[in-house]
Amino acid sequence: MSPSIPDSIPGHEWWRSAVIYQVYPRSFADASGDGVGDLPGITAHLDEIADLGVDAVWLSPFYRSPQNDGGYDVADYTDVDPLFGTLADFDLLLAKAHDLGLRVVVDLVPNHSSNEHAWFRAALTAGAGSPERERYIFRDGKGEHGELPPNNWQSLFGGPAWTRVDGGQWYLHLFDSSQPDFNWENPEVADFFDAVLRFWLDRGVDGFRVDVAHGNVKAPGLPDVDLELLKTGSMESPYLGLEGVHEIYRRWHRVLAEYPGDRMMCGEAWVQPLEKLARYTRPDEMQQTFNFVYLQSPWDAPQLREAIDGSLEAFGSVGAPSTWVLSNHDTIRHTTRLALVPPPPHGQGVGPDSPSKADPVLSQRRGRAASALMLALPGSAYVYQGDELGLPEVIDMPGEARQDPTYARTGGRLVGRDGCRVPLPWRADAPAFGFSPTGASWLPQPGDWAALARDRQAGDEGSTLELHRRALRLRRELGLGCGSLAWLDAPAGVLALRNGDITVIANIDGEAAPLPAGEVLLSSAPLDGSDAVPADTTVWVRTSD
Repeated sequence: MSPSIPDSIPGHEWWRSAVIYQVYPRSFADASGDGVGDLPGITAHLDEIADLGVDAVWLSPFYRSPQNDGGYDVADYTDVDPLFGTLADFDLLLAKAHDLGLRVVVDLVPNHSSNEHAWFRAALTAGAGSPERERYIFRDGKGEHGELPPNNWQSLFGGPAWTRVDGGQWYLHLFDSSQPDFNWENPEVADFFDAVLRFWLDRGVDGFRVDVAHGNVKAPGLPDVDLELLKTGSMESPYLGLEGVHEIYRRWHRVLAEYPGDRMMCGEAWVQPLEKLARYTRPDEMQQTFNFVYLQSPWDAPQLREAIDGSLEAFGSVGAPSTWVLSNHDTIRHTTRLALVPPPPHGQGVGPDSPSKADPVLSQRRGRAASALMLALPGSAYVYQGDELGLPEVIDMPGEARQDPTYARTGGRLVGRDGCRVPLPWRADAPAFGFSPTGASWLPQPGDWAALARDRQAGDEGSTLELHRRALRLRRELGLGCGSLAWLDAPAGVLALRNGDITVIANIDGEAAPLPAGEVLLSSAPLDGSDAVPADTTVWVRTSD
């Protein structure tokens, strides 16, 4: 069932310049009417994704799961959860995507499984010291009766990273207690994931987005973490970013190389500095990693330029493309985030009681300008569903509607990620704005989203949707993804660069910047005949020089 897609010329593989559209299945489109998005819903809207002008689709998890963490708690890695459909539905989706010229990338979660995975259920039954428990990280506790956790590690979702089983051993979970960590020192785990990779590659997928790619390997002896060091924002820990992960991805690289069509991996690795992150994309490892340094950059010209320069240098040093990303299912949507005052720390989220506030008009303007700047950069770019509509973060969501485990595990101290996961508005006058035929929606949609619905924006040349369609068409026609960047002189607060045949002026926060002579191909905000680029605006100009 592999697609008949030939390999590219080395150095010109599709993933080097691709724009990849992230679909969060729960929130994309619901065909069944139960209020949760599904695979048939995605298939029904693949034409709209292709029409946008992207090259590939990345699907967040749709595997069998109790859905305690939006599907990132996987109970069966080689089947579709009935909530989303069937394997046959997946095959139909894949076939239609390929017919439309879209590649398909699926999520893979190797750091942990669901506590409902057959392996973990067997581990609980088998007891301490058993081969079944060696597939996960079980340890005896400290204290006179083992009543204390084995070490001081904390869950990334809040609270302790250890849960005790029936008064006996403790198991490690870097995330929710329903997500036990695999023991990657056990060869069975590596063999298992080889088989998972081949299962989906045999069906025809074009690649994998690897969740928590800097996890998997833990320091020998599981030493305590320096909690004071973590408070400084350090990425160093005995459970993230260890050297052993690289051998896993070398092994996976060899598996992908067995298949035609330049299959790829993109790692979710929260690793700094950029030089350390780039090591994940050495020629015998992954093809890409997400560029979270760029995502976390504030709307500030010097910091954006530093992130762009650092990214191109670090990834270029290992022969890999830089990726660019502004939003995803784990972060505050950039349309809101870039206008928040004061900027919240990463991972804090933003809710109705948060001190950070954003002006809605400024949010839309900055969101559009940021997207236009990102899509002009050489390399590969990721667009999160709804970015093309200018969707803001949903802030005024009641606590009782929130479903992110972070919200529950922190007692509401952290609002979680639900605000960026609200189902899409497709049609302004339809139930649930066209997300579901019944009007059901697993998270509440704001009433004022009718103005942002896709059918309202389609054909409106001033809309955010048409801005994205135009930018993506020009990016492809002008070969910007395969281009190179040269900085131009610019006033303070302004970024000016050259990529191929276009000059890009991004006025971040400066005074009105001179508009170069030439043909204006794209502007994120109206210029109204002016010869200057106002603040919070990005313009693409075809100049004669």
